[in-house]
Amino acid sequence: MKKLPKFAVLGGGSWATALVKMLCENLGEVTWYMRNTEALRYISEHGHNPNYLSSVSFNTAQLRLTDQIDEAVSGAEVLIFAIPSAFLDGELSKISASLEGKVIVSAIKGIVPESGKIVGEHFHDKYNIPYKNIGVIAGPCHAEEVALERLSYLTIACEDKARARQVASALESSYIKTRVSRDIIGTEYAAMLKNIYAIAAGIAHGLGYGDNFQAVLMSNAIREMKRYTKCLYNIDRNINHSAYLGDLLVTGYSVFSRNRMFGNMIGKGYTVKSAMMEMNMVAEGYYAVKSAFIIKEGFKKTVKTPIIDAVYKVLYKGANPKKVFLELADQIS
Repeated sequence: MKKLPKFAVLGGGSWATALVKMLCENLGEVTWYMRNTEALRYISEHGHNPNYLSSVSFNTAQLRLTDQIDEAVSGAEVLIFAIPSAFLDGELSKISASLEGKVIVSAIKGIVPESGKIVGEHFHDKYNIPYKNIGVIAGPCHAEEVALERLSYLTIACEDKARARQVASALESSYIKTRVSRDIIGTEYAAMLKNIYAIAAGIAHGLGYGDNFQAVLMSNAIREMKRYTKCLYNIDRNINHSAYLGDLLVTGYSVFSRNRMFGNMIGKGYTVKSAMMEMNMVAEGYYAVKSAFIIKEGFKKTVKTPIIDAVYKVLYKGANPKKVFLELADQIS
């Protein structure tokens, strides 16, 4: 195997923790940045993240821990961002080190609110990172199952397939299977959209809809995703591949899905604020649905997106979930 470049993971949540675990299977050293200094101190002393995936044990000799983002950026060639999209721009504003020549990999399934763009587009437009140096990590892969070392799958998308294979080599192991793709735009938008559809699945469950409706909902969601991504970036993609359909299904059905959990609480009558406070985690789909709705309103042609529209009405227009989903049930088949 060719020598792998130096990697840094930026973020302190469950997905960041899972990514560090994967990289430690193949690399002698992994830089790990998070702003929570207390968590860093705990990891250094005990080898566990105290807040997320605490069952994962790290060999601290492999970790280069830092709460200085410039140190992480300067010391690595490949930067994997796993910071929630709502906080990404604020963290990026702290960087004074050069990003020139760095490979930027997004493990974020959301839209950057400040720009209304997916992470790859945000880096390309704001920081002049060429697309050949931008990658995306997609599932289906839940952090909790990585912690348990259950067989999981990743798709790494990049315009430069050689770079994608390099990242894939650093992440794969006996329990992580990887494939590469060149559909960076479609893969990242699909990763964002599936969180919206998972919220819809959660709302339906909270309202008391059963498996039959959920199956129809997911069937319509993948077709809606196909229409949406086709308008954004019309290439020959198989929407039934695991990076699209597989990631949608695991996020829509899994008990580990925070977006489904968030939707379930909304369906049961929680307000958005109370649901977020009780979860104590970020549901990326909440921020994504507003941007997804605005983006599709700007399409040159009308695209039918009844599920996105329904979730947007409930979360941002204060519409009654029961009434909205009764209407949605008549629009899908």
